[in-house]
Amino acid sequence: MFEKQLSVKDKPDYFLLTIILLLLLIGIVMVYSSSYVWAEYKYADSMYFVKRQLLFAGVGIAGMFFFMTIPYYNWAKYARVILLVCFGLLLLVLIPGVGLVRGGAQSWIGVGAFSIQPSEFMKLGLIIFLSVYLSTNQKYITSFKKGFLPSLILVFTAFGLIMLQPDLGTGMVLVLTCMIMIFVSGARILHFIGLGLLGLGGFALLILSAPYRISRITAYLNPWEDPLGDGFQIIQSLYAIGPGGLMGVGLGNSLQKYFYLPEPQTDFIFAILGEELGFIGGSILLLLFILLFWRGVRVSIEAPDSFGRFLALGIVSMLTVQVMINISVVIGLIPVTGITLPFLSYGGSSLTLTLCSVGILLNISRNARV
Repeated sequence: MFEKQLSVKDKPDYFLLTIILLLLLIGIVMVYSSSYVWAEYKYADSMYFVKRQLLFAGVGIAGMFFFMTIPYYNWAKYARVILLVCFGLLLLVLIPGVGLVRGGAQSWIGVGAFSIQPSEFMKLGLIIFLSVYLSTNQKYITSFKKGFLPSLILVFTAFGLIMLQPDLGTGMVLVLTCMIMIFVSGARILHFIGLGLLGLGGFALLILSAPYRISRITAYLNPWEDPLGDGFQIIQSLYAIGPGGLMGVGLGNSLQKYFYLPEPQTDFIFAILGEELGFIGGSILLLLFILLFWRGVRVSIEAPDSFGRFLALGIVSMLTVQVMINISVVIGLIPVTGITLPFLSYGGSSLTLTLCSVGILLNISRNARV
């Protein structure tokens, strides 16, 4: 099932590769533009964040090209080991003194001067394992007990460990990505309706169990009710996007990065891009993400076996869901969740794992049917 086919392209999708590199280039430019004021103030080095982002990008690009050379079907052989390692990291990060707390979440493990985020590894590890499971058990997926339930247990076990950190944003990306994969595999709509009803109840309990989540919901409904507290981020984000207009105020000329929008190089980098490059710049970025989604789906359709199809679908779904959530937060469509924008936001684990993931996607494109 997972052996390479004879009639394949044997070269990557260069159009997809070009899109990835363009997004990465835009990200590096925007990380510098959005962070140099904060970096100069905090570290006396305006290049602090962009130098680290360049390092992460270099490691990520090396990983992308390395993963692009590894035949994708080899990942099926190690799917169980990869998943167990990812679960081990999720347990390790919860140990006091091992896991690092940032922004109220114990989601990082320190490695020398850097840190890794185990939940980022889990997203890719679960996609690989679920691709194996769905490709070998697809005939059972319409059965709740034999196909649907085992996949749900796996997904929500990972989600539960991530919520112990807690990290609702990453958990949402993981669950939605896996639900897309399970749905496409042929699961019954009735099962999803039941899951959706249970999910609404569970989501309500998650919100009620943590006061800060209730505050985020109320801030989303009316951020001006608490403009200096829970509504601060979204108000400052909208203040950034609004003045951008059609053409923007010009690259490097953002006002919101002058300590109005907290750490604008991370989750709210799209707000700075909208302020500096305007509606046109934001639209071009969205177009690149749409093209990425289209080429990723095409790679999935053209993959030579079911494992490759599910793996490609999982990777492109993960990126698309993350983009949709991040931009929806920035423009005020949904409450703040703390999700990075793929290829653009500052961050080591996120950028490196994203590039490695698309490296696998590019390898699948190399093995696509002709």
